[in-house]
Amino acid sequence: MDRLDNTVRPYAWGSTTAIPRLLGTEPTGEPQAEMWMGAHPGAPSRTPRGTLIEVIDAGPERELGAEAVAKFGPRLPFLLKILAAGAPLSLQVHPNLAQAQQGYAEEERRGVPVDAPDRNYKDANHKPELICALTEFDGLCGFRAPAEAAALLDGLGVDSLKPYVDLLRAQPEDAALREVLTAILTADRAEMAGTVTEATTACARLGGPYTPYADMARDYPGDPGVIAAMLLNHVRLQPGEALFLGAGIPHAYLDGLGVEIMANSDNVLRCGLTPKHIDVPELLRVVRFEASDPGVLRPEASPDGEEVYETPIDEFRLSRWVLPGETTRDLTLPTPQILLCTAGSVRVGEHGLLPGRSVFVPAGEKVEASGEGTLFRATVIV
Repeated sequence: MDRLDNTVRPYAWGSTTAIPRLLGTEPTGEPQAEMWMGAHPGAPSRTPRGTLIEVIDAGPERELGAEAVAKFGPRLPFLLKILAAGAPLSLQVHPNLAQAQQGYAEEERRGVPVDAPDRNYKDANHKPELICALTEFDGLCGFRAPAEAAALLDGLGVDSLKPYVDLLRAQPEDAALREVLTAILTADRAEMAGTVTEATTACARLGGPYTPYADMARDYPGDPGVIAAMLLNHVRLQPGEALFLGAGIPHAYLDGLGVEIMANSDNVLRCGLTPKHIDVPELLRVVRFEASDPGVLRPEASPDGEEVYETPIDEFRLSRWVLPGETTRDLTLPTPQILLCTAGSVRVGEHGLLPGRSVFVPAGEKVEASGEGTLFRATVIV
């Protein structure tokens, strides 16, 4: 078992205070957006035996277990993060596995450098993800019903939005959502900037359900993504609640601190709220144009106290333990796991963990946890 030393990524949208507050450290004044725990080549966790990539490469079956290696290959198939949004992340969608494999192969064939700003597929893997709130957490997840989106847009009283309102009310669901999102993303940029300004001025005046969009516009003035965001469900998670984001579901995180887990991939197709590349044709190929309930997840408790966030994904499984202080829990598994403390003080084997600290436990290694606090467990399903 190894204590992990993890990298904090300073993305511009990150909160300057949330991760330092969790860790009990002084803020630096700079954004601290994500703390990565895992074996992603962009920022692998460090251990006394080397990076977690080096540790796994030196003995994949010893560290991951024979079943996990047979199913996922000689790599850790998930990436665990603490995510701290102080401003909206880009409105985005992830491909399914077949789309990722096809897109990656095509860009490789065309010789597009992996680090090129207009590259869509950094790898050939899908990127389903789960976010679990540690504080109140605002996000966007999945399309609203077209009639609901039409009512929201119509309520702004902006003449240039009337064609979108009419499309949403006249077309079948798939066609309505597809045509309106396409129109928003392909409109003349200067004209759309004027529409966004007029719309978000109305949002600020109206308040209530319009408040999130006025807030977005302060960070992304004139961005078409502000209008696109009104097509999506706005969700406010309470601590302990979670969202699962599958392939093709447009989403964005707006504000809050959470534990995020995902398949080990960098594949993101952006729709707005970003200065980065937007490939509209590829985006439209990947997005699932169907209204959906955001599906807020609450953990399901097992008899031994483990609270599991159920998802249809095998690459990761996220659960938590709220330890009461008077008992010891046996957390031994035949699969690799990362254990992360988010509250209180927990002892895992020989390691004392305070909030924000974590350990990697190889497959099959005996591990017990005690203390009073909250411990998240990330592992795989074999």
